[in-house]
Amino acid sequence: MRVVIAEDLALLRDGLSRLLRDNGFTVVAAVANGPDLVDSVLREKPEVAIVDIRLPPTFSDEGLRAAIEIRKQAPDTAILVFSQYVEQTYAAELLADGRGGVGYLLKDRVFDVAEFIEAVRRVGEGGTALDPQVVAQLFAHRRQGSRLDQLTARELQVLGLMAEGRSNAGIAESLVLTIGAIEKHIASIFTKLDLAVSEGDHRRVLAVLAYLQRDDAPS
Repeated sequence: MRVVIAEDLALLRDGLSRLLRDNGFTVVAAVANGPDLVDSVLREKPEVAIVDIRLPPTFSDEGLRAAIEIRKQAPDTAILVFSQYVEQTYAAELLADGRGGVGYLLKDRVFDVAEFIEAVRRVGEGGTALDPQVVAQLFAHRRQGSRLDQLTARELQVLGLMAEGRSNAGIAESLVLTIGAIEKHIASIFTKLDLAVSEGDHRRVLAVLAYLQRDDAPS
């Protein structure tokens, strides 16, 4: 799997490059700003772009803007962004197009090598990888009276784990339930949220996440 990295701190950029190479990835470019990121992606056509949200010159949202531009110009490139803090607006913008191949992790998550590498692979294969703290804030800021209020406490747990990108087996293991029980909870979730079940777990998860981010979602 070919990867482009955008991180302004040279030490972290080099560390990420080495970590990815040691785990079987090919790092085709490692850059320090948004314009170079977009240029590298269009030139190298990687499977994944790993992007720090805050890049020069203002260190506000240059990385995010570059990531969104990549989603437009190179839609086949998956995007995994990371940030020092949970920034809900950025998560919403990344999920707005309702497509797969997107992730949002806190920088601390990089230090768990196995988890980080698994997230890169999952995003590169078209899935999702949302940091648990990001998911928690998405749920916390949902509108009062939304359809999520119809879900039981257990269904909210299942939905949260789905949003992180976990498989049915992974959810079952986390909640100490059978896979059959998880499948029933998921079916109930989609019924209550009025979302059609489609093939491909990542598309269903993205549909739920996109629904959660809609300002015009019916109450």
